[in-house]
Amino acid sequence: MEFLPIFVDIRLRPCLVVGGGEVAARKAELLLRANAAVTVVAPELCGSLVQDRDAGRISHRARVFQPSDLEGSALVIAATDDEALNGEVSELCRKCAIPVNVVDAPELCSFIVPSIVDRSPVIVAVSSGGASPVLARIVRTKVETLLPASYGKLAALAEGFRERVKRRFSDLAQRRRFWEDVLQGPAAEMMLTGREQAARLA
Repeated sequence: MEFLPIFVDIRLRPCLVVGGGEVAARKAELLLRANAAVTVVAPELCGSLVQDRDAGRISHRARVFQPSDLEGSALVIAATDDEALNGEVSELCRKCAIPVNVVDAPELCSFIVPSIVDRSPVIVAVSSGGASPVLARIVRTKVETLLPASYGKLAALAEGFRERVKRRFSDLAQRRRFWEDVLQGPAAEMMLTGREQAARLA
């Protein structure tokens, strides 16, 4: 295993995207979904990034990248078509101990972005470690068929009862058995088949 799979809390943290094209837009959108404070540095922006800028969802520095752009960044994604610039961003980030991802260049990355199945709050991340991004996407598609969107609602339902269950079962092993029974029982089946109200009453 070349990369440690972890989930990082970047809510409201400053994150930098270098590049203004469609690939950069997809990376910026992913960061926005995680509630990051996103800044894009690029002389020009593609249409979707222009919309994000005009809506106040991202900050835009309308110029070429400068080393000072890294100051304060929690993480950086380089998504330009300039290999030399991507390499420069990677080198500077590593010197400053800033996590960096360079799109389609795993050798320049200190972290990689997996293919994601989003059933929030349930998240499944699939990665090939950069060996075959296409294979990772194929596996993600297979996982998506196994996890309907209702799994997110099931997780949210369980979260709503966590404190009550803690108060009722002081022993960790008891709580674990309780949740294993519930999340594989009739209430879970009701939620997964769209009978949300019945599941809450079960």
